[in-house]
Amino acid sequence: MRWLPAFLSATLFAAGSFAAKKTSEERFKEFHAKSLSTAPVKLADSSYRSLTSSPRDYTVAVLLTALDNRFGCQLCREFAPEWDLLAKSWIKGDKPGASRMVFGTLDFSDGRETFVSLGLQTAPVLYFFPPTVGPHAPANSDPIRYDFTNGPQSAEQVREWLARHMPGRPHPAIQRPINWMKWISTFVITSGSITGAYVAWPYVLPIVQSRNVWAAVTLISILLFTSAHMFNHIRKVPYVAGDGKGGISYFAGGFQNQYGMETQVIAAMYGVLSFAVISLALKVPRLADPKNQGIAVLAWSGVLYFMYAFLLSIFRVKNGGYPYSLPPFF
Repeated sequence: MRWLPAFLSATLFAAGSFAAKKTSEERFKEFHAKSLSTAPVKLADSSYRSLTSSPRDYTVAVLLTALDNRFGCQLCREFAPEWDLLAKSWIKGDKPGASRMVFGTLDFSDGRETFVSLGLQTAPVLYFFPPTVGPHAPANSDPIRYDFTNGPQSAEQVREWLARHMPGRPHPAIQRPINWMKWISTFVITSGSITGAYVAWPYVLPIVQSRNVWAAVTLISILLFTSAHMFNHIRKVPYVAGDGKGGISYFAGGFQNQYGMETQVIAAMYGVLSFAVISLALKVPRLADPKNQGIAVLAWSGVLYFMYAFLLSIFRVKNGGYPYSLPPFF
């Protein structure tokens, strides 16, 4: 059995010599045939060297990636479907191989030697290998690297990049599969919304046409904006702050300072004052009993007085030089 190792060595040497003698046309036909069944072609170290070896009268686009979960390459997993779509669309639109283009994928698990020889420490990396001979060979046949610095790229973006480097040749368009789930869900949601609106419209219409509803919405909006609600969103003010003595301060001194709680308190006070005025103007005159009408006038007038006195006390906190006040808030 001593002849077995010698026989294997001779066989491997002969196979390697035969592979090395393959012409550029033979290599293209071999990989193009693989592309017709599975695009992009899955490569290993040896097939990568064979595909990209010179002389070469065809174009190669190779994605060097690391899809294994051990490597944690999120960008690799996000770009992989786009790369597969690009390769399948290109081969489907150019089955005869008129563009002389081959798409390949080399994963780190299958091509450690290639990654080391290229000095790659990150993934994904996309290389474009132009022809070295033939009518489409450029003056500089060095491989061109695609830029992934802007994050995941779409198949359309990479196709445009390839087309710029392949003038005068076919550039098949991207053919994305129909997303039936999206169409079905859109149809169901739209139909449900129209049906719901049709059924609820007799109940919603009286609310929409109600003067009281619009008056309430308008009044609440006015109170919010007059109490400087937008000031809080623009300045990103704190809700409350410490008073420096271990307590909490709800009102900020000065006209250029304000807390979130302060806005809510002022809006509530404005609301009570507005409701008191509206009641005195509209509700009280409708009372038929003069005695009840007098009590309502005194009650709402008292509310107006105390709320206005409290408002003046807050104003004095904002402006320490303001001289006026009303009892019991001095």
